Amino acid sequence: VQLQASGGGLVQAGGSLRLSCAASGGTFSNYVMGWFRQAPGKEREFVASITRSGVTTYYADSVKGRFTISRDNAKNTVYLQMNNLKPEDTAVYYCAASYSGGYYSSKYYYWGQGTLVTVSS
Repeated sequence: VQLQASGGGLVQAGGSLRLSCAASGGTFSNYVMGWFRQAPGKEREFVASITRSGVTTYYADSVKGRFTISRDNAKNTVYLQMNNLKPEDTAVYYCAASYSGGYYSSKYYYWGQGTLVTVSS
């Protein structure tokens, strides 16, 4: 499956952005979908994931209550709504697909190209 992330940009602290990740070339509903991010000089970290049906979601503690992951299986797209953004949210955000899900990037086999989110103070 191929993944194409979009929606990044420059936003002031306290603002919002919605990231999208469009999938093609596979059966989207077969995959657990996740978002990860990587800040300059830091390791890639888990942000959120959503089960195949979209019923269950998981979040990193750092974004819980501010970010919302959702998916539309009819549109083969997963979203990340980011509210109340903070400068420490600045990173390249990646969407990824997994057969099993979880918090570890090694569980995700397919990756999008990343979209840059910059939050100014």
